[in-house]
Amino acid sequence: MSHKHLKEAFISNLNGTSLLEISLGLSLAPLCLLCRGLLLIVYYLHYGKPLSSRKHSLLLDFLLLVSPLVLSCTVLSPIIFFVPIIIAAFCAGIFSKIYSQRKCESRVPFRQIVQEFQKTYLDAEYIPAITVFRVYVNLLTSISILAVDFPQYPRRYAKTETYGTGVMDLGVGAFIFGNALVCPEVRQKSYVTQPKFSNLAKQFFSVWPLIFLGVGRLLSVKSIEYHEHTSEYGVHWNFFFTLAFVRLAASLLLAIFPKNRSWIIAINLAVFYQLVLNTTSLKTFILHGSDGRDTRVGFLNANREGLLSLLGYLAIYMASVQVGLYLLKRRSSVRGWMAAARFLVLVVLLLFLLLHMSQAHGDAVSRRMANLSYCLWVLAHSLTFFTWFVVTDLTLVFTKLLVKGSSVPSCWDVVKPPGTGTRHEAEAVPTGRDGKLTHICLISAINKNQLLFFLLANVMTGTVNILIDTIHSETAFTLCILHLYMFVNCLIMYILHAKNIVLKFW
Repeated sequence: MSHKHLKEAFISNLNGTSLLEISLGLSLAPLCLLCRGLLLIVYYLHYGKPLSSRKHSLLLDFLLLVSPLVLSCTVLSPIIFFVPIIIAAFCAGIFSKIYSQRKCESRVPFRQIVQEFQKTYLDAEYIPAITVFRVYVNLLTSISILAVDFPQYPRRYAKTETYGTGVMDLGVGAFIFGNALVCPEVRQKSYVTQPKFSNLAKQFFSVWPLIFLGVGRLLSVKSIEYHEHTSEYGVHWNFFFTLAFVRLAASLLLAIFPKNRSWIIAINLAVFYQLVLNTTSLKTFILHGSDGRDTRVGFLNANREGLLSLLGYLAIYMASVQVGLYLLKRRSSVRGWMAAARFLVLVVLLLFLLLHMSQAHGDAVSRRMANLSYCLWVLAHSLTFFTWFVVTDLTLVFTKLLVKGSSVPSCWDVVKPPGTGTRHEAEAVPTGRDGKLTHICLISAINKNQLLFFLLANVMTGTVNILIDTIHSETAFTLCILHLYMFVNCLIMYILHAKNIVLKFW
């Protein structure tokens, strides 16, 4: 067997892991974010000023926000059920330390602090959980696309062959979910009137980088005979094409139908597609080709997974637009966001119930077909992941109230009630002599150039695979490579952000 075929076999015929393991794993990133925030507050409590060193900020962010994710999907995967518990216990210890060491003037009854917290007003124009969600989906995807080629990455986390729930299967759908949350139709103010098809015209121009990247990936993979998983999207198709065509199709639908009814379109698409799968030979065609022997002759046969799964991904996108519209409703208080978090939890429970029914009476989850069960699973876990970040942000806001003047990047700012000014109390934000921020958050840095970050990850993944025999790598070597790969990618984003450079040509 050639080295190319060996690598293809290494990532093929896999069945995924349990919903419980994925659900528990989703708590890792929010807990890491909470840990970083609490440590920054402790630093302010001890030194009376925020962490201002850019080098130390980068190292802290990388060690707390990125490195634990690399370790959790490699050497710590056998004890993954205990990792969140350990991090949560550590966070609880830090919080206890902060609470016990508050300044004397802040010593008020705990119940009074909770009441003050519930009445606190937040910056209604900024929802950090959306940014953090999108950045972490990008980070986790970037880690996984290289780590999957090493033996230390559990095969149960990789993309499944036909049915099953792998971590990387969720990543694909979560990318669609994150894109829809910030699409132009969601961000457009309700009082702004634009021609119906204006967003569609803009999308035609805005998706050209994705088409370009898709063509570039296709040509590079074929020219160097890079290993590929054909049953993932097909012979010529790839995820860049899926992103582009889903965005275009969604913009067309949103130009025709009211955007606040996008959930109805999503249900109709997903249910109709599932009915077609169940009542026609479409499912057999996707899994086995037109001749029943997995033929790849002809464009449709060659790319049947990528082309036909567009319906499922479009349903996810349309449902996510509805989520985005709900999230961007103006909420200016902690109480409002606590109510929103409770509502999201109820929606998650409903989605998991529907998922159970869909799998019991229909098909199991299949990313390859993007069937109804897959759509429900992606939405349930994406909302779970997002809700974790909302709870994390609220916890950090509560802790900042204990330590007046402390600040945490990529977290809600406390503001005064409407009509009384802007800031509730000036949060300490380190600035340099020229007035520019000296503290740069890694999350903000990646968010500035998300597409570039993902592109760099893909290029570096290909480079590593060409230069290194990943399948036979030792554990220590694997960890070094993965950490170096992620650090270089993060460092480039950090430098670009420090120089206020955004590489966007459309």
